[in-house]
Amino acid sequence: MADYTQKNLKDDVENMAEKFGLAPDLEARFGRSALGLEGGGFSYQRYAPNFRSPSSHRHERQEEVYVIVDGSGRIKIDDEIRELRPWDALRVAPGTARGFEAGPDGLELIAIGFGEGGDAEMLENFWSAE
Repeated sequence: MADYTQKNLKDDVENMAEKFGLAPDLEARFGRSALGLEGGGFSYQRYAPNFRSPSSHRHERQEEVYVIVDGSGRIKIDDEIRELRPWDALRVAPGTARGFEAGPDGLELIAIGFGEGGDAEMLENFWSAE
């Protein structure tokens, strides 16, 4: 018998943004625990139109890749701002701060983390220097 786990990200994985009072502007569903992953992780994130995340983060050890699946927006990476569109894939190295802002049609992405997770440092007022 094969060893696998199947979950629906929308139906079977909790929207963690609700716990932090960020819904309905943000939807964030983290699949690591739901699928019983032993290393790395991933999440589905949906930002409402023109919503800018109130906080940002960086990882000490974890590298991440973001794949834009729908909508558009921007990402601030340290002091640089980049435009995002569907099927852009962006790698962010450990130690690099990042935060997202949705465009007028909203922004949907899959974030994939490589390496051990749990080392996120949350950054407040990340966009305030813009």
